Amino acid sequence: MPQLNPAPWFAILMFSWLVFLTIIPTKMMSHMSPNEPAPLDSEKHKTEPWDWPWQ
Repeated sequence: MPQLNPAPWFAILMFSWLVFLTIIPTKMMSHMSPNEPAPLDSEKHKTEPWDWPWQ
């Protein structure tokens, strides 16, 4: 029964986890996010109350 021999399957498992944990995250982190947070302004915006036309 060749499926009980762990030698080639363990190596494939370790190599696939090595790829998932080292190569793929570095490639994904190299891309810049399109939604970078903008710095907040120090000035406060002046808000005006909204006048309801039916009151």
